Amino acid sequence: MNETLKVLETRRSIKKFTSQLPKEEDIAAIVKAGTFAPSARNLQSSIIITVTNKEVRDKISEENRKIGGWKEGFDPFYGAPVILIVLADKTVSPQYIYDGSLVVGNILNAAKSLGLGSCWIHRAKEEFQSEFGKKFLEELGIKGDFEGIAHVALGYPAEVSETSRSPRKENYIYWIK
Repeated sequence: MNETLKVLETRRSIKKFTSQLPKEEDIAAIVKAGTFAPSARNLQSSIIITVTNKEVRDKISEENRKIGGWKEGFDPFYGAPVILIVLADKTVSPQYIYDGSLVVGNILNAAKSLGLGSCWIHRAKEEFQSEFGKKFLEELGIKGDFEGIAHVALGYPAEVSETSRSPRKENYIYWIK
């Protein structure tokens, strides 16, 4: 099996990370892979915010926790030291959600290919509709009508299990010849 197909078949959502920060060049390569995702009419409506600052990471985690309704102390990013935030400008393309989702997919698979773990984390839409998210973007000087697509928790897996995967459902594929 070629390496790309192996990555696609063995990638898993990681829900327990070490605190070790990945190498900056690996993070940069993963983010760059996200920028090469297909986009409608190549309009590239998405942006990626890379957060490696622990204080900022923890503020985002706390906001996400509140939106999710979890008890204090819960970390919806599972201890990952890096958060990648994918947003897309709604005014650039009517397909902005699909564009951003493809960016996230590229990021998840690139992480696996470099030996890092990742997990798609929801509630980015709600987070960036809130005053917290609007202020966050404003402080970064990011202008546009952005909607949060997803967060990606990124880091070294604390536990690795290549064998645990759900079987593929029946009737997943229909082939017309």
